[in-house]
Amino acid sequence: MVTLWRFRCLAGRHRPRGCGPASVRDDGTQVVCGRRGSGGRAGEEAGRRMAATVMLVEDERKLRDLVRSYLERAGFIVLSTGSGAEAIMMASSAAPDLIVLDLGLPDVPGETVASELRAVAPTPIVMLTAKSAEEDRIRGLELGADDYVTKPFSPRELVLRVQAVLRRGGVAAEQGISSYGAGTLVIDQPRRQLTVRGKEVGLTPTEWGILVALAAVPGRVYSRFELINRVRGYEFEGYERTVDSHVKNLRRKIEDDPANPELIQTVLGGGYRLGLAADG
Repeated sequence: MVTLWRFRCLAGRHRPRGCGPASVRDDGTQVVCGRRGSGGRAGEEAGRRMAATVMLVEDERKLRDLVRSYLERAGFIVLSTGSGAEAIMMASSAAPDLIVLDLGLPDVPGETVASELRAVAPTPIVMLTAKSAEEDRIRGLELGADDYVTKPFSPRELVLRVQAVLRRGGVAAEQGISSYGAGTLVIDQPRRQLTVRGKEVGLTPTEWGILVALAAVPGRVYSRFELINRVRGYEFEGYERTVDSHVKNLRRKIEDDPANPELIQTVLGGGYRLGLAADG
């Protein structure tokens, strides 16, 4: 079992001198530190600030090693395990920036792991699975996944998708704070915080991206195709059902009555729009 001390080391909180790019292996769990930056201590500090931590949950050892190597070469700090139960513990201890989660785990179903993780924090999740049917993809998205990659897959594509999901959290972060509906909805983009009726609400990167896109021009109708391309940056098979799943999750978090939404409105034959006017 990887100790909490090692998690802190790898997450960049208290990294000792010995925590370099080499793997740490305990009972089959592998942990890879990010590369040290150049230029001595200053380079190391800069590298720690910039490197994102990805937790990889995959029970196939060879595939786990392959994906981990691609993620590490892309500059990520990588924590990996083949156990769903251990993944839940690791996520709470290490606070990764993103989780790549296989659904076919031997001990705890990946769907259960996703639900447990989503109940604790809105950490982005990219699901990795052999289940390729449309209903399986939709089920994964309804559980809160931000992307869904089916096996067999290209490790390079997976890395690009991980990078795209992480970028979504910073969409238009320079624009400032915007208020809608006499303060009903307040979007603080620099801090990536959402307040609904005075209460802070946590969103996944995809939910955040959809809301920010809709709020860019309140009342304007955005098609599903336009939303998925604004948020993901590329076309996605089954995009209409994908957007619908994320909007459904978003409504659960921000609407008084998700069955009769007032903030995120559906326009039949068109798409979605923000049902509040901008303040000021």
